[in-house]
Amino acid sequence: MTNLRPTWLAALLVIGIAGTPAFAVDTATTTDAPDLAAVRAKIKAKDWSAAIAELNGMIDRGVQHADVYNLLGFSLRNQGDTGTAQTWYQKALEFDPDHRGALEYQGELYVKLGDLTKAQANLAKLVKLCPQGCEERADLEEAIKTRTVKVR
Repeated sequence: MTNLRPTWLAALLVIGIAGTPAFAVDTATTTDAPDLAAVRAKIKAKDWSAAIAELNGMIDRGVQHADVYNLLGFSLRNQGDTGTAQTWYQKALEFDPDHRGALEYQGELYVKLGDLTKAQANLAKLVKLCPQGCEERADLEEAIKTRTVKVR
């Protein structure tokens, strides 16, 4: 029975990893993720100031989540504050290095700043994460190709 223990533990680990669902751009990766519906509505309406205020309020209340950081970076970038946006994209990627939304949006920021080398590095990460393609990869590929970033 002791010889089966490592095999049994390895099997449980594989089952745990294989059973992990894939998530969309800023879908919560933990059960303690905040409700971001109101923030997303403000972003959709291009009300950057209101989105930034709400996201900063969450952070002030101790919320720590890659989606919050990513959406804050996105809102700041669209408001024109590229320096602070970069800080929040980096924080999102420190929290979750494979966060596809943060990789896309940070890559788009690099395109906007004319740093195609860094944008292409983010694209390379997305290619590894989405070998069959995904929205984030396609959007960043388009931004690099056209050297323009769409405001969503």
